[in-house]
Amino acid sequence: MGNSLMLNPRKSTSVATPQGVTRTGRLFAIVSVGEAITWAGLLVGIFLKYVTETTDIWVAVFGRLHGAMFLIYVLVTILAALILRWPGWVAVVAILAAIPPLVTLPLEIWMRRTGLLSSWKTRPYKRHDPAEAHS
Repeated sequence: MGNSLMLNPRKSTSVATPQGVTRTGRLFAIVSVGEAITWAGLLVGIFLKYVTETTDIWVAVFGRLHGAMFLIYVLVTILAALILRWPGWVAVVAILAAIPPLVTLPLEIWMRRTGLLSSWKTRPYKRHDPAEAHS
């Protein structure tokens, strides 16, 4: 754990400006929002099909759209994790965020605020020093 990356609490409140977000970060943000929108559409479809019993077209449409968006989200997340050099735990959390509905939205906001969608060279991280933990 001595070489693992840790968030620097003194710098974690900085908000990345839109100019600081890389193209890969923007792609991740767009796909995150798209994944959430298709999740919402699928939830509406499930409500209409099983609660009101009025139509099942929304499930058919948004089920396919969400399935495709989910796969795109996972691929873009893996790509972003590699290119932007996310810590492993961030990549795992990002992939798991696609499972519960709409969690990719707060995740994307958090990633933008902590600089994870910016270049890894300017990210507010530091190497964890075990000696600092005891002082």
